[in-house]
Amino acid sequence: MNTLIVGSTDKGAGKTSVIVGLAGALGKSLGYMKPLGDRLLYRKKRLWDYDSALMTNLFGLKANLEDMTLGFEHSKLRYMYDEEGTRGKLLEMAGNAGKGKELLFVECGQDLKCGSSVYLDAISVARYLGGRLLLIASGDAGKVGDDIAFVLKHVNMSDIDFAGVIVNQVRNLEDFEDTVVKDVRGMGVNVLGAIPYEAELSYLTIGHLADRLLAKIVAGERGLNRRVKNVLVGAMSTNVAIRSSLFKKEGKLMITGGDRSDMILASLESDTAGIILTNNILPPASIISKASEREIPLLLVPVDTYETAMRVDKMEPLLAQGDAEKIELWGQLVRKYVALDAVVGI
Repeated sequence: MNTLIVGSTDKGAGKTSVIVGLAGALGKSLGYMKPLGDRLLYRKKRLWDYDSALMTNLFGLKANLEDMTLGFEHSKLRYMYDEEGTRGKLLEMAGNAGKGKELLFVECGQDLKCGSSVYLDAISVARYLGGRLLLIASGDAGKVGDDIAFVLKHVNMSDIDFAGVIVNQVRNLEDFEDTVVKDVRGMGVNVLGAIPYEAELSYLTIGHLADRLLAKIVAGERGLNRRVKNVLVGAMSTNVAIRSSLFKKEGKLMITGGDRSDMILASLESDTAGIILTNNILPPASIISKASEREIPLLLVPVDTYETAMRVDKMEPLLAQGDAEKIELWGQLVRKYVALDAVVGI
């Protein structure tokens, strides 16, 4: 069994998405674990990690979700395990998760320092498990170069099998290859792939928004797979809103109060992916009926419009089990732009 420890230089680099792409492209039997959970998912009175649940559902893993993660809170982990105890538990978890598998993915925290105080940072995990370390980086050319240079200068990886780096969300692939890739390779680091930015992968679905906002779905359940490409806050008058260029764009999400019947009706008559109704205010039954007919979801939330808009703005476009097109696209991108044999050390 090959063990691949996947870390990232910074938050939001796309570790889970790249793992999904690698898993699909490699076509090997796989196991998965995420020692430090950082995306809480509460289901059936139990705490799970979102990424662990996603990998389990996508690839039909038989492992118990609760056994894929050592813990969520630093304070509890610090109380339960010292360094030797952490190492022993990780080896036990890896043995169970990777039993009978060709490849075990071990996903680490949101950046290289995450989990350091409880011995669960990517460097420590790679050292304990003896696996191959893969780093995911993203950002503009300067940032990627700085991140890699910092790691080489200040992180001791002398006893670690460091595979190299995959750079994700590259805006200008040709320019990136000519500049950053050459610079990073000049530092002695293998650039195993540069994955171009794809706008389709940055869109949230209405169903995902509903889950993250804990919203009540009032109407239009059949449209939960609609993708949000633009967000508009309906705080202005309807006449002003419909004259704006953003209102005319495709796949918009409208965020407005349920008492704004004029705004909701105008949105239902245009290219709208979904509507979030704030302050727990329901519109008239006729509007709910029209939304159902047009299969445009209405999501009801208890907080105000400003707070809702802020929460939506901060959401990461995480993969979900129903994102079949995104998952297939990640597989295609990894096959095309990543040196798969070099990643797993073949």
